[in-house]
Amino acid sequence: MAKFNNPNLTPEMCSKINSHIQSFNSIPGVVILHDLRDWHIAYMSDKGLNQLGTTLEEVCALPSEIYHAKYFNPDDALDYVPKIGALMENNKDCETVSFYQQIRFPNSPNWNWYLSSIKIFMRDADEKPLMTITVSIPVDAMHHMAVKAERNLEENNFSRNNSDNFLRLSKREKTILREMALGKSSIEIANELCISSTTVDTHRRNIREKLNTKSSFEISKYARAFDLI
Repeated sequence: MAKFNNPNLTPEMCSKINSHIQSFNSIPGVVILHDLRDWHIAYMSDKGLNQLGTTLEEVCALPSEIYHAKYFNPDDALDYVPKIGALMENNKDCETVSFYQQIRFPNSPNWNWYLSSIKIFMRDADEKPLMTITVSIPVDAMHHMAVKAERNLEENNFSRNNSDNFLRLSKREKTILREMALGKSSIEIANELCISSTTVDTHRRNIREKLNTKSSFEISKYARAFDLI
């Protein structure tokens, strides 16, 4: 078997990859190594190359922003990029980050859900992260997992876009928001909280005004997105 060589990497980086390359192609998933100096692809296992319909030379030559724009749903990155940044900052051997992401293959309009886990693979002479390793496995074969992943992404995006509104609520209003999302009436809420139903009605109006909501569905979205139910 010919030795792996990437002219963009240092000899030490190539040697590290070569020492593991046989294992990479035996893993039941796609293995991707990133060069953290510019976030280019440093290596991708054969399974990943076949799915993307590309070669190692081609994918390693792609600038990071073009690679991600070509194959990945940018909405997902809002969730996992901060987590990966924290992983690099913590710089611990035992730490990994797992996340869902959607990938689109060539000649297909459909997104495919993958569960990916990333950790630091190699450090430089100053013990700073130099390469990461990511293992990605498809979840489309387990339909309920893909549905949960999509719902989780939607809720994360919703909470990110509406956090300012939610923070306007008082502690009492958040409590009543939860009860509203559970479908309880003003009288039921009043009895549970030992307050008058008129006070509950006032809170309900204030909650809808602060959140700019008109339907019970929107109330439920807030409650789910901010872990009230």
